[in-house]
Amino acid sequence: MGDVISTNLDEGKREMITARTNAVMAEFGRFYEQQYAVALFNSVRYEIEGGGNTQTQLLHRKDPLKNKSIFSGGLFQYLEESKKWRSRFLYVGDSYNISLYESKAVRVINCAGYRALTSMEEYLGLLNNSLSDTKAKVASAPFLKCPTQFPLILWHPYARHHYFCVMTEKEQKKWHAVFQDCVRHSNNGLSEECKVATPAFTDALRLYRQAKGHYGTWDLMCGNQAQILANLVMETLHPELKNLIVPRLKGKLQQRQRDWMLISDAVYRQVVSQTKTQHEALAQVCEVERPRLDSALRTDMDQIITSKEHVSGKIRALVLPRVEQLVRSKVQPYIHSILEALMEPTSRGFSEVRDILFRELVEVSKNTMNDRSSEKLGEHMDKISMLAFHPVKMQSCYEKMEALNLEGLQQRCDVSSPSVFIQRAQILMRQQMDNAVHTFEQLVHQSLDGHSGEDFCKIIQRCQDRVLKKYDYDSSTVRKKFFREALLQIIIPYMLKQLSPSCSPDLPKFKELIFEDFSRFILVENIFEEVVLQSVSKDIMMAVKEAAVQRRHNLYRDSMVLTNSDPNLHLLGEDTIDWAGQFGGVKGDRQGGEVANRKRKQIVSMIHLDGMPLPYESCQEVPGVDGIPEESEGQTEQDLETEKPVNPIQHVPIEKEPGSPDSLNEIRDLINPVLEVVEKDGSQLTNGMLLLEEGDEVKHITTVTEIVKSHGLTLERYCVSNAV
Repeated sequence: MGDVISTNLDEGKREMITARTNAVMAEFGRFYEQQYAVALFNSVRYEIEGGGNTQTQLLHRKDPLKNKSIFSGGLFQYLEESKKWRSRFLYVGDSYNISLYESKAVRVINCAGYRALTSMEEYLGLLNNSLSDTKAKVASAPFLKCPTQFPLILWHPYARHHYFCVMTEKEQKKWHAVFQDCVRHSNNGLSEECKVATPAFTDALRLYRQAKGHYGTWDLMCGNQAQILANLVMETLHPELKNLIVPRLKGKLQQRQRDWMLISDAVYRQVVSQTKTQHEALAQVCEVERPRLDSALRTDMDQIITSKEHVSGKIRALVLPRVEQLVRSKVQPYIHSILEALMEPTSRGFSEVRDILFRELVEVSKNTMNDRSSEKLGEHMDKISMLAFHPVKMQSCYEKMEALNLEGLQQRCDVSSPSVFIQRAQILMRQQMDNAVHTFEQLVHQSLDGHSGEDFCKIIQRCQDRVLKKYDYDSSTVRKKFFREALLQIIIPYMLKQLSPSCSPDLPKFKELIFEDFSRFILVENIFEEVVLQSVSKDIMMAVKEAAVQRRHNLYRDSMVLTNSDPNLHLLGEDTIDWAGQFGGVKGDRQGGEVANRKRKQIVSMIHLDGMPLPYESCQEVPGVDGIPEESEGQTEQDLETEKPVNPIQHVPIEKEPGSPDSLNEIRDLINPVLEVVEKDGSQLTNGMLLLEEGDEVKHITTVTEIVKSHGLTLERYCVSNAV
């Protein structure tokens, strides 16, 4: 593998990669410094003038995944180094990164920009589209064969691909839902808490791409700033390197594809490293200058606003006739069809969220009626608290959004694909579900004070009705905002692309109207885009209001505002309630990180099959805590958290097996827990040691050979001791 990379990525090509990265970052940096000052102006102005947001009915919690993990288990992985399949243990923590435990290493996969696939046919299609050289015939088979009928593949246009497989279709569906959630979370954009850096970055990126003639949505706006910038570099660098390198690769097409993937991954890692360093330096320069800019803004804010409004009026007078003509002829006739395409799957998805929420709350009520003890109530409430973050439970909601079809608009409006809107709507579904569940928890917790078990069912029913009404209002508000933003995201780039050739040459003359001291905060290019946005916003608002009248979409009209309908609700707490600790007598979130980590609960349960499965062969046999049972599993599974020692790597209980250690060893395991990972043969990987995300690291490895008859394979277990 190393020979292929070193042979084809010589010093000259690495210097070419560095030069291209430097050129892109230098040009992006100019846009970023300009937009940073504008974003700071907008932030300070908003702080001074204030801005009204819609009053939500549901509560929000700050850290919903505290002391929780998403999923963990074992499956088979294809290793590029040995060209063999090996059994591996995977853990998905609250960061949604995939931690892959190998024999002597922990590899972390950040899923930004990836796609989760479940068929070799789909993977082969992407492989041939993105990797095959045009002179060769299309491959009819991939360069690897899956040993089972249930593959799981993580595909990326530039980075290394990851291949897994499991033993059953049920396992595949569960892992696929988890992988999709990891991708969805990683692609969810930059933090909105950074009121200056995030808008400066996104606006600079948009203007950079517009300068290159790319006005529409971009699928690779994924991950952190370094990853996004690396994707920006690779957008032009990747095809050039492919034309230089692929024709020189030797062997059959499948081998050339495999070699090119390894080379592409090495290039991508080099570019990410360079963009990370340069972006951090760029951000630091702007942060150092921020106090001076902030002081100037607060001193001259009134004059800056007056100057901007004066320039805006001049630009509006010039471009508005052209803008209005474009809106009448090319935009207005299509707004309703675009909106209808967005509304149908989105409304079905949010309706599914409500149905699942209703069913789960009814289940809590029924279980409470059967057993009115506070311990059981705490157990049921503890399970439902993580409903929004359960990928399998939420999958039916997400699937509704997958039906979004923007065919016909993608060419007309330069929309690369609907994935940007699909993932955004899915994230909003998850947020609304968590808001509803959290509000339900707070209402129940407040109402339980001083009441006995006989009143539990009535309390839950009353709280359920209140929460569903609040969900109806908030989901309507969230959807209407999503529709407006999506329409703007589709229409504005199209309008700018149509107007820029005729309007851009006239913009520089307006710079003369801006005082030099204010020129950092007032950019004519930004004002031009604001004028275009304002010109079509009214039409979009009217279209969404008209759609709200149609009952089939379950939208409230704007006149039906429930402002301050429940003022006491917002006096409740924001923190997650420790139901198991308060009602079950087991504190799961004590002071001190060690105890909290040991009690970390897993949201998605494992799969249990009939018979005696091979221990740790695949995710169906890995022990875990059933945060929310799927289907009918909850009727037979028990909460293992308080009965078994917990491994701080995977944060799930360690299953007792026949011949388990005596009490002294059990105590020792609590202090220095052991994780068992299954290996099919004695081969070991040596790709280096990586720190674990939760602060733990591999301390000691003991190899214990054990012959187990399963599918004709000899398995070897690695007992990994870990420092807490």
